[in-house]
Amino acid sequence: MSHGLNEIGAGVANLPVSIANVYFVGKRGSPWVLVDTGVPNKARIIRQAAESRFGEKAKPECILLTHGHFDHAGNALELANFWNVPVYAHALEMPYLTGKAAYPPADPTAPGFMSFLSRFFTTQPLDLTGRIRTLEPGELPGLPDWEWHHTPGHAPGHVAFFRKADAMLLAGDAFATVNLDSAIDVLRKKQRISRPPVPFTYDWRAARESVRKLDALNPLTFACGHGLPMLGSDAADEFADFAYHFPIPSHGRYVNEPATTNEFGIVSLPPPPPDRMPGIAGALAVAGLTGVMVTVAAQRRKRHLTLS
Repeated sequence: MSHGLNEIGAGVANLPVSIANVYFVGKRGSPWVLVDTGVPNKARIIRQAAESRFGEKAKPECILLTHGHFDHAGNALELANFWNVPVYAHALEMPYLTGKAAYPPADPTAPGFMSFLSRFFTTQPLDLTGRIRTLEPGELPGLPDWEWHHTPGHAPGHVAFFRKADAMLLAGDAFATVNLDSAIDVLRKKQRISRPPVPFTYDWRAARESVRKLDALNPLTFACGHGLPMLGSDAADEFADFAYHFPIPSHGRYVNEPATTNEFGIVSLPPPPPDRMPGIAGALAVAGLTGVMVTVAAQRRKRHLTLS
C-alpha cells in the first residue's frame, strides 16, 4: 500500500513513523479513527497517508491515544487542530496531556539499548487542552466494534484496544513486537514478543498484570507501538508464554519499587540509582558530532579543490 501503509486486518493499517507505529482503523468511504500519532514533526506524513487511504480532505472521527508519551502523542495537537477533531485518552493520562505534570523520569540505568538512548528523550508533558477528552467506560468513540482495556505499568493511564470479532489487539506499549533492548534487533526489525520499553516503564508488576490481562482476551493479531505486527497461532503461543514468564528487568530504578501516581501526577518516586554513564554518553555524542563535522569539512574541501 502507498505511503508506507501496511494492511494488517479488516479495515486496519499501520504506518511506521520513525521509532513508533500509528494505526488507521476504518475503510475508505466510512468513518475512521487514528490510533496514536508517533514522534513529533511527523504530522504531514500521517496526513498524506490518511489521504492516500481515505481520500483527499478525509478526516477521522477522533484520535485515540494508548498513552501520552512523546512517541505516541507527538503529533496529536497538530493533527487534532488540522482536522478539528477531539483526542481521547484515559483519565489517568490527563495530567501529562494538559501540561500539569511530567511522567516519572526515565531510568537510564536499566538494562538495554533503549535505556541508554533514554538520556536523550523527553518525559515533559504535552498540553492538549481544548482537544483532549477522557475515555469513558463502554464503547470507544468512533469504533463501536472495539473495546478498550486499562493496562497500566508503562504509563499510568495506558490503554489497549481490542476487537473481539477477529481477536485483533492494538497494544500500544503494554509490550512490543521487537526487542527494544537490542540495537541489532531494532535495526533488523526482528519480530519477537518483548517487554515494554524498559526505561519508561514505571511499575513492572503492574505491567506484568496488564500483559496477563491482555493474554486472557486470547488475541490473534498483535499490533504494538514498536515492532512489526505479528499474527496467527504461533504468535499467540509466543505471547502466552511471554505473559506467563514476563521478563522483569534484572535491575533498574523501578524494578523493586514502582513510582506511584494519581489523577494529579506523581505521588512518590524511588531514589535514582547511581548513573555512571552520562560522561560516556556525552563523549559518544561529541565524538559523533565531531565525525559529522570532519566529514562535512572534507566534502567541502573536496568540492573546493574540484572547482579550483
